[in-house]
Order: sequence, then C-alpha cells, then structure tokens
Amino acid sequence: MKTARNKMKKTTSVLMSLMLVAGLSGNAMAAPATPAANAVTSETTQPAPAATDATPAPVMQSSQTEAPVIPTDLSVLGMYHHADVVVKTVMIGLLLASVVTWALLFSKGSEVFTAKRRMRREFDALSSVRTLDEAAEQAESFAASSTSAQMIRDAQNELELSAGSTDNNGIKERTSFRLERRVGAAGRHMGRGNGILATIGAISPFVGLFGTVWGIMNSFIGIAQTQTTNLAVVAPGIAEALLATAVGLVAAIPAVVIYNIFARTITSYRHQVGDVAAQIILLQGRDLDLAASEGDAPRGQTGQLRVG
Repeated sequence: MKTARNKMKKTTSVLMSLMLVAGLSGNAMAAPATPAANAVTSETTQPAPAATDATPAPVMQSSQTEAPVIPTDLSVLGMYHHADVVVKTVMIGLLLASVVTWALLFSKGSEVFTAKRRMRREFDALSSVRTLDEAAEQAESFAASSTSAQMIRDAQNELELSAGSTDNNGIKERTSFRLERRVGAAGRHMGRGNGILATIGAISPFVGLFGTVWGIMNSFIGIAQTQTTNLAVVAPGIAEALLATAVGLVAAIPAVVIYNIFARTITSYRHQVGDVAAQIILLQGRDLDLAASEGDAPRGQTGQLRVG
C-alpha cells in the first residue's frame, strides 16, 4: 500500500512538472506574436492620417487665394485710388464745385468791392452839386458804364420827353420809376453767380452723403462675400466712403460762408445805388420847383422844358 501511494505521488509530481513546463513554453511562444500584430496594425493604420493631412492642403490654398486684398495706403490719395467708381465720380464732382466756389470768390469779390468803392465816390461827388446840369458835368468824369451816369441821363431824358407838361409830380414819379428799374437792374447784375454758391452750399453735403452710402453698401457686400467680420477687411472701404462726406463738407462750408458775405455786400451796394438815385431825384425836383417859381423852364443838356 505504501509503495502504491509513493508511486502515485511521484506520478502526480511528474505530471505537475510537465504541466508547468508546458505552460511556460506556451507563454514564451505566444509573446513574440504580440509585437508582430502591433506592427501590422500600425502599418495598416498609419497611411490613414497621411491621407487626412494631405486633403486639407488644397482647401487652405484656395482660401488664401480668395482672401481680399487689404489696402495698406490709407492716405487721402490712396483711399481715392482704391475707392469705387461711383465714389470717385462723386469726389471729383465735389472738387470741381469747390474750384468754382473759390473762383467766384476772387472774381466776384473784386467786382463787388470795386463797384462799392466807385459808387461811394460818385455819391460823394453828386452830394456837392445843386442842379441836374451840374450833376451831368460831374458824370463826365465817371466811367462810361457807371450806373450813376446812366441814371443822370435817364432823368434828363425824362425832362426832354415831358417837355410842355405842367405836372411836376408826374415827371418826378416817372423819373422815380425809371431810376427804380435801374437800381433793380444793377442789383441783379451784381448778384450773378451768387445762386451758384447757394446751390453748391445746399446740395454738396447730400452728394457727399450719397457717395458715403454707396461705399458703405459695397463694404457690407464685401463682408457677405468674404464671410468674415474682421474689421480690418472692411475698415478701408468704410474710410473711403466717409472720405466722400468729408469732401462734400469741404465744398459746402466755404460756399455757404462766401454766399452770406456776398449777399450782405450786394445788399449794401443796392442801398448805395438807391442813395444815388434819391440824390438825382432830389436834384431834378429842385430844378422843377425853381423853374415853376421863376416861371421859366430849366435848361439842360437835353433841351428846354416849359413848366407852368
């Protein structure tokens, strides 16, 4: 019995030893298979990232080519060159209007101030005479186109046309009417060109605003096309649009100021012409009254007038 038990124990130990050896050898044989599988897996999975890296390249290149060009020259001249055709047209028109304004300032200004100085000198000369004949002698030293000389000739012509009339008041009224028309004609002549200044001063801001609206509209269209809200992309376009408003103000402000100066100066000139006309009517009335009191007609360069 003991011998049988010993044999069983030996057999059991041998089997356990064989099983242990088999297990160790199995693990050793299975271990090299794992790196090979990993290598195969890595080889099969590595090309996929390469394909994904290669595909975005054309997309990035197309986005770079379609990106809008941002102007770097933001000076006044640079913004004009980059502006839209409509905005450029608006700015050119406003600049031409500004040139017209300054041309009227120098041409019309010299004409108005020269006429005022001449009218003041003529009024002083007529203030020292006593009769219409003496005024006609003074008018010989005036310019041929002088308004004062023309009004003196109108007064003498009315005396000639009214020869034989006994209505002195009628003669004065007709002379006053003729001289009033002469004063109005002088004022209209001197006011030529002032309406152009009024038009420029009134519409220039609105023309500039039209250019600004057009430029900002183009900037928003650019935002929609580029699909970006980056301010650096649309800021140059907005600056170009606002430049049109600035040019409109540059044209409008001097026009309004010069118009107001000319309006006051022309009104003063009309008053001076009116004063000369009143002085001529005064001289004619004095001659008529003296002739009526003496019972004889005054003699002038245009002939005789019999006053009853």
